Amino acid sequence: MTTLYSFCARTNCADGNGPEGGLFQATNGTFYGTTLANGANSEGTLFSLAVGLRPFVETLPTFGKVGTTVRILGNNLKGAIEVRFNGTAAAFTVVSNSCIKASVPKGATTGFVTVTTPARTLTSNKKFRSL
Repeated sequence: MTTLYSFCARTNCADGNGPEGGLFQATNGTFYGTTLANGANSEGTLFSLAVGLRPFVETLPTFGKVGTTVRILGNNLKGAIEVRFNGTAAAFTVVSNSCIKASVPKGATTGFVTVTTPARTLTSNKKFRSL
């Protein structure tokens, strides 16, 4: 194990004190967490840790039958040109820069969901389970 950062133990430290709860990974690949105390107004802080992980997309839900509407969350999704469920093309609508709605296509099998944008192809962090 390697210590990447030691939070300040003094009162009124701007960077917070006492990391609280677990880290969560956002779809941009960065980890985020909170501290219990200090920071502005002594109410704790939000911190981030980037370790070079790639951005990804996340499906909600992570399973469904053909025709099920699935939300796909990510970053920079505007302009998406293709959504695939384990290689099978799906009908989709870009709702916002961070959300796409797609229908599970006929012929979809359990596997990763990909979203292709003009800049890159993003892959889901978990396999989508086709029912």
